[in-house]
Amino acid sequence: MIDHATIERILDAAEISDVVSDFVTLRKRGVNMLGLCPFHNEKTPSFTVSPAKGIFKCFGCGKGGNSVNFIMEHENLSYPEALKWLAKKYNIEVVEHEDSEEQKQLNDERESLMIVSGYAQKYFTRFLWEENEGRSVGLSYFRERGFREDILKKFEVGYAPDGKTPFTDAAQKEGYKIEFLEKTGLTIKRDDWIRDRFAGRVMFPIHNLAGRVTAFGGRILKEDKKIAKYLNSPESEIYHKSKVVYGIFQAKREMSKVDKCYLVEGYTDVMSMHQVGIENVVASSGTALTSDQIRLIKRFTPNITIIYDGDAAGIKASMRGIDLVLEEGMNVKVLPLPEGEDPDSFARKKGASGYLEYIQENETDFIQFKTRLLLKNSENDPVAKARLISDVIRSVSVIPDTITRSVYIKECSKLLGVNEEILYSEVQKQKRKHNDDFRKNQVREQTRKAAKQLAKPKEIKAPRFLEEELVFLRFLLKYYNFPVFELDSEDENSNEVLTAAEYMIEELEKDDLVSENELFQTIFNEVSENLENKDFDPWKHFIYHSNSEVSALATDLLSEKFVESKIWKRGGGFTEQEEDILELLVPKIVNELKARKIKIMLREIEDEINDSYKNDNFDNVIDLQSKYMNLKRVEKYLAEKLGSRTIN
Repeated sequence: MIDHATIERILDAAEISDVVSDFVTLRKRGVNMLGLCPFHNEKTPSFTVSPAKGIFKCFGCGKGGNSVNFIMEHENLSYPEALKWLAKKYNIEVVEHEDSEEQKQLNDERESLMIVSGYAQKYFTRFLWEENEGRSVGLSYFRERGFREDILKKFEVGYAPDGKTPFTDAAQKEGYKIEFLEKTGLTIKRDDWIRDRFAGRVMFPIHNLAGRVTAFGGRILKEDKKIAKYLNSPESEIYHKSKVVYGIFQAKREMSKVDKCYLVEGYTDVMSMHQVGIENVVASSGTALTSDQIRLIKRFTPNITIIYDGDAAGIKASMRGIDLVLEEGMNVKVLPLPEGEDPDSFARKKGASGYLEYIQENETDFIQFKTRLLLKNSENDPVAKARLISDVIRSVSVIPDTITRSVYIKECSKLLGVNEEILYSEVQKQKRKHNDDFRKNQVREQTRKAAKQLAKPKEIKAPRFLEEELVFLRFLLKYYNFPVFELDSEDENSNEVLTAAEYMIEELEKDDLVSENELFQTIFNEVSENLENKDFDPWKHFIYHSNSEVSALATDLLSEKFVESKIWKRGGGFTEQEEDILELLVPKIVNELKARKIKIMLREIEDEINDSYKNDNFDNVIDLQSKYMNLKRVEKYLAEKLGSRTIN
């Protein structure tokens, strides 16, 4: 357990914009900050961070909360794990009781995989620097390629010893279970046969945005055509290669700072560019570029320059990636390197200033790159030229922004010598085809999901909030300590006041009104328990609540876009100056909720009366009718209080 004082220190230090900006590029928007939501795919920013209130809220997908909730959601961590993550970020010591070896292998499988991967990275790195085999084979390889010690340590590279199971044996000796070694792909197990996956390879750890190791890439140093030159970790609970770009942890701050990203192909390409001082660079790690990888980059910058090898394969790879980048609404340029060069060799040859100078002089707009490349093979062939035009226009058609698309059409018209109207017509045709394909895919996906849902047992959903309950909670938390009524006192020199919270809690408790919604009742009970606590801060208490649902609800109630109930607006509420007329609003809100609850109770009694009639239980009917008439009198009283308006 983490003690309360340490938790307080962590929460005080964890400034929401600082935490979120490690993962999302934020831009100032008035008193708040705005960025692209990391939890769902969006092209228009709807993710808002409020430094003053200490919360984030996405008005697209609905996720919200405090800095702890953000880390829990983004890194898939439990509440204590998220606190430890933040403590590490702010150099706050967390003192806990010593866990046993068995407890260290956490019950949570995902965290166990993370722990095993972290151990493996430290093992491989230590072996590279401290063991004879690591120094003579692995370190020699890196030094031959000209890498400095600081760069090798920055990327935490290492070496996996050759042999059948030296790593697996060492890991098991340290207490790491074979099931997690196997699930991370570090160990291959077939019945009674076991061996190290990466034996005899230099190791490139793959970090997530938080800097934790989730997987590895390993390069063999032997000349053996039967063995794959590069080997990656298999897919696992913590590693999905289509959603990861190598070097994102080391590059994210520089990408945001210079508002640009260079995309290369391999691990050493990234390291070489860092070594010459270009740090806003990531790699697709030898895999075909995916939409998820592009969205990850876009969280830090909308501007990307694709740098691939100058050979035919490199050019083909850059061509494949262009349309995907355009479709995500990013600004894409292409940098063709001289034939025979790759980003690694070119960085070592040119150095920082030479490389940057070459980029400025040679990075090309994707239209010019694609057109010039394809025109080489179609100068005197009308059919080939027609295919070229279709190919270029297909790329233009996926650009989501209308203005950007029209600018590119004009550029294409000049470069290809084709009338603009013809190109516009072709773009529309391509867009219609794209939309048709998208709709067909959607129908297929919806059909698949519907079939899957039908196969599932029906879930019982928790009761929904009444509109009146949400308004009640917002006022209860927002105006908790605000004085509402002045009470008569025997002492003429001192005035006793009744706060909003005291009045609202007392009114519901004296009528024994309990909500069927557990979240409402949790907040109500905890406020009631703390009425005598002068240090109780309801916003801080609930926004940083260990129950993520409670925290999310408190965030929604606090967010600026909280929508008041329709009936409240009809009742003439003035939210701009509500604190000035709390003596009118607070009783009104309480009575609104009471009236709604009475209406629900009346309907329930009506149903019970009907059932009793059917079962000839007339004694019960008489009792129920008596209750019904009493509630009707209360309903009439509340209606008069509310201005003769009844709740539907």
